[in-house]
Amino acid sequence: MSHAHVPIDLSDRNIELGSTGSVARLACFALGILALIAAILLAVTGNVEWPVFWRSWLQNWIFVLEISLGTLFFVFIQHLTKAGWSTVVRRPAEVLASNLNWLWLGFVPIAVLIFMGDAGKLFPWTDMAMLAEEAPEEAHLVEGKLAFLNVPFFMIRAAIYFIIWAFLGTWFLRMSIRQGRDGGLAATRTMQKMAPVAAILFGLSVTFAAFDWMMSLSPAWFSTMFGVYAFCGTATCGFSVMIIVCLLLQRNGYMVNLITREHYQDMGKFLFAFGMVFWAYIGFSQYMLIWYANIPEETGWFLARQLGEWGWFSAWLLFGHFCIPFVFLISRHPKRDWKTLMIAAVWMLFFGWFDVYWLVMPMIPHDLASFATYDAAAEAYASERTGIFRPVNWLLLVGMLSIFAGVTIGRLRSHPLVCRKDPWLDKSVGFENF
Repeated sequence: MSHAHVPIDLSDRNIELGSTGSVARLACFALGILALIAAILLAVTGNVEWPVFWRSWLQNWIFVLEISLGTLFFVFIQHLTKAGWSTVVRRPAEVLASNLNWLWLGFVPIAVLIFMGDAGKLFPWTDMAMLAEEAPEEAHLVEGKLAFLNVPFFMIRAAIYFIIWAFLGTWFLRMSIRQGRDGGLAATRTMQKMAPVAAILFGLSVTFAAFDWMMSLSPAWFSTMFGVYAFCGTATCGFSVMIIVCLLLQRNGYMVNLITREHYQDMGKFLFAFGMVFWAYIGFSQYMLIWYANIPEETGWFLARQLGEWGWFSAWLLFGHFCIPFVFLISRHPKRDWKTLMIAAVWMLFFGWFDVYWLVMPMIPHDLASFATYDAAAEAYASERTGIFRPVNWLLLVGMLSIFAGVTIGRLRSHPLVCRKDPWLDKSVGFENF
C-alpha cells in the first residue's frame, strides 16, 4: 500500500449528520414495531404455532446480533494490527458495534419462555421428561451434558456474553470519541492494548454462545468447529452492513473524499476473505470430517438438512454464499465500484440471514436413526418443508432489522462520522492499494 496527499474535509457538513435522518429513524421505528406486533398477532390468533414463532424469533435475533458482533470484530482487529487505512471507516463500525449494549433485550422473551418451563420444543434439554418420552436414546445422550446444559448455568453464561459484548462495543466507541475530542496518542495506545484482550473474550464468548443458542437446539449433536463457523456468520453480516452504511452515507453527501475506492476495495477484501472463502473452508471442513467419521450422533444433523426441501435449500446456501459471490467479487474491479460492491454486500447480507435460517430452523426427526438407508429416510421425509415463506419469518426480520436501523441512525447522528483527531487520519485518507 502507499499514501497520497488528499485535502481532508472535516467540516460539520461533511462528517456530521445533524438533523439528517430524523424521518428515516422514526420510519424505521414505526415499521419495526408494526412488523413485530403483526408477527405476534399471527401467533396469538393461531395462524402460526408458538414453537415455530419462537424458533423464528431466535433465528432473526441471532442474525441481527451477528451484524454488531461482526463490526466489533472489525474494530478490534484494526487496533490489534495497528492498521491505519481503516481510520475513516471505523466510526460507522464502532456505532454498529455499540448496539451490543441493548441487543440483549431480544433474548429476554427467550429467557422468560425458559423460566416458565415452556421451551421444550425450542431447547429440548429444558424438558428432559418430554425428550425422554419422544426420543429416549437422544435423552440418554443429553443426560451426560446436563452439567453444562441446565437453565441456571445457561442463563449465567448468557449474562456473561452480554456483559462482555456490551462492554467492548461501548468502550471502543467511547474511547474513539475521546480520541476525537482530546487528540494525542493516549487513546489510540489504550485501544491497541485492549485489542488482544477483546480478541480473546470475543472468540470465547461467540463460540460458547453458538453452542448455547444454536447447537443446543439439537442437544445430542456436537461439533468442535461450530463456533468458528458461527464466527464466519458474524463476519459476513457485519462486513456487509458496514459496507452498506458507508455507501449510503456517501451517496447522501457525507464523508466526501474521505472514503475512497481504496477503502471500499479493502472492505470488499474483508467480506471476500471471511464471508466467502473462510466460511466455505470451515463449512467444508466440518462437513467432511463428520461425513468421514460417520458417527450417527453427528451425521443426523446434516441429514436433517438434506431431507425434502432442505436439500435444495442447502444447495442454494452453498451457491449463494460462496460460488456465485466468489466469482463476482474475486476481481478488484467490483470491489472498487460502488454499485457492484453494494450489490455484493446486500447479496451477502441476505445469505448471512439464509445461513442462520439453515442453522436454526431444521429439526432432526427423532426416528431418523431407525432408517436402514439414506434413501429410506429421504423417501419418508420427502414432504419436509423449509417454511421459509411463512409471513412470520419476514415480519420478524423486518421488525428487528428496522429497529436496529433506527437505533443505528440515531447514534450516527450523535457523533461525528470520522474521528477528527485520530493520528492515523492523514494516512487513512491518502491510502492507496498497490
